[in-house]
Amino acid sequence: MPATPDLRRTLAVLAALPLLALAACGYGSQAKENTEQAIAGAPKVDGLDSVRIGYFGNLTHATALVGRQEGMFQKELGGTTAQYIPFNAGPSEIEALNSGSIDIGWIGPSPAINGYIKANGKNLRIISGSASGGVKLVVNPEKIKSLKDVKGKKIATPQLGNTQDVAFLNWVSEQGWKVDAQSGEGDVSVVRTDNKVVPDAYRSGSIDGAWVPEPTASKVVAEGGKVLLDEADLWPDKKFVITNVIVSQSFLKDHPQAAEAVLRASVKINKWIGDNPEKAKAAANAQLKADTGKALPADVLDPAWQSIQVTDDPLAATLGTEAEHAVKSGLLQKPDLTGIYDLTLLNKVLKADGKDEVDDAGLGAK
Repeated sequence: MPATPDLRRTLAVLAALPLLALAACGYGSQAKENTEQAIAGAPKVDGLDSVRIGYFGNLTHATALVGRQEGMFQKELGGTTAQYIPFNAGPSEIEALNSGSIDIGWIGPSPAINGYIKANGKNLRIISGSASGGVKLVVNPEKIKSLKDVKGKKIATPQLGNTQDVAFLNWVSEQGWKVDAQSGEGDVSVVRTDNKVVPDAYRSGSIDGAWVPEPTASKVVAEGGKVLLDEADLWPDKKFVITNVIVSQSFLKDHPQAAEAVLRASVKINKWIGDNPEKAKAAANAQLKADTGKALPADVLDPAWQSIQVTDDPLAATLGTEAEHAVKSGLLQKPDLTGIYDLTLLNKVLKADGKDEVDDAGLGAK
């Protein structure tokens, strides 16, 4: 459902949420390794030597992983070099976008909103969707046998105010339980824990479960955890935004052909993933291995991959709802998200490909 003026007025301490400074994978420090070879003899798009693309080493960033591994971004960029910068956390990627260290990035909804609000709407636009789903509540089946058993337990989320943290706090509220959003204390103990640490924390017994994205959820299952709830089941049509494509406003204004080339690649990648799920899964895992030094085992990769849907549609109405959840949880107060989207180039690409245009839920740039 489109965001109403009341929602847009109601939607603001995203601005009060800290940009949590987790380290990125040294953006700029691996430029040589992370740079593809431009296509010899091909023209440069918008006259650019390179386009710098940020993403996370998560399966929810499958479009970026597969596109890089299969050389599909470079194919569309031709004589302009595709340069990649992997990140560990949204705030670091927003910082890189703000500083001009990257031009375009794959990122979750909460850091995109947070970055937009903190810059007073002057730094970024969401220009496409990328993925839906891939978030689960996984628990210790010896301690938690039903949803009501979550009360009184220690549940991990990745960061204060991140997408999964907001979703879990909202779910807790809907159960009629009380939790202080900032401290995480209350009827449930919310333990903010980096995704990389969650499986070890579960194994040690320091948490009883986690509301986390893939592949972390499946890693916990591999440690003996059980999926108690798939967040997709809480959303209409089982769809909600988990990954967007963002671009700096200056890059979008000065180099629209380059941004369009990346979006053209993104749409082609998503179609290829849908048509070739097993090959795409292998490609994503190969890129994860290249980025992190370790591929995912089949017992983690297979269930994680099945729960993620790639999508060109940014599912803009669900972004507004997620912000509304943050307001209700006490993490936001009245940010105005008008202008966070500019889907003009995406809809141009979709139309040229014979696909339906997508909607910005009233949050588009004027």
